[in-house]
Amino acid sequence: MTQLNRRRFLAISAAMGVVPALAQAEVARWQGRALGGQVSMQLVGVPESEAQSVFAAVEAELARLEGIFSLYRSDSEVSRLNRDGVLEAPSPELLQVLSVAGAVHTASGGHFDPTVQPLWQALAEGRDPQRAQEKVGWQRLRFDTDRVVLDGALTLNGIAQGAITDRISDLLKARGLRDVLVDMGEIAAIGGRADGTPWAVGVARPEGDVVARLKMTDRALATSAPLAMSLGNGGHILGPNGQAATASLVSVSASRAVLADALSTALCLVEPSMAVELVSHFKGARIEVLV
Repeated sequence: MTQLNRRRFLAISAAMGVVPALAQAEVARWQGRALGGQVSMQLVGVPESEAQSVFAAVEAELARLEGIFSLYRSDSEVSRLNRDGVLEAPSPELLQVLSVAGAVHTASGGHFDPTVQPLWQALAEGRDPQRAQEKVGWQRLRFDTDRVVLDGALTLNGIAQGAITDRISDLLKARGLRDVLVDMGEIAAIGGRADGTPWAVGVARPEGDVVARLKMTDRALATSAPLAMSLGNGGHILGPNGQAATASLVSVSASRAVLADALSTALCLVEPSMAVELVSHFKGARIEVLV
């Protein structure tokens, strides 16, 4: 697991293979920042003048979601939970992410564990990780619709970007948009490009070389690379016992970005022989890159 602004390292090229037909329909583009990283959208068939209200709605929703998931805002739900050990009346978005995280935790044999934050923080600050290790474990977390209780600290940075990507995608579809490419740290490809073809997405290593070119329609993609940032003596994606990653680059597609995000993180940590079995627990999920 890792910090959101560190994890978003990829060269994801959603405009690869652009052809002249794109000029036949208007494409409104937006770029901004959320959770410490660059985010963007492309809206096909929407004039720039009409797109401004859409962009304003997206910016407002991003601010609301940062108020739930951000580790950088002291008033966010995750920060308050980490500080106080209890969060009353958690948002539905937080509960949904915790439910998906729990399912992936179980399917991965415990390798995916968002309670790794104390260990991550100790290593990032150069402290002895032994005491921090005592505060790690999914069993330390309990949640229901009334409250979340945690003896330790939580990071949802291996899943929250996917959840935010889904929420923005849902917002755009609710406004009647059917051909949209969303990049909120993970990718959601809705409909297709202006020429009627699927969205083209490239997956690259941190150095920039493209290792896969994908065509996507109504599908989400998440990618993780543990060695994009060093932490202690290893990469920045950690297992609950401090175990290092077993993969250098993982990309997973699924119907929802929240699941793809969690799986791409988990697959960095499990043995390669477990990868296919892990993903098979989740209908429609697919490994796109695993090296």
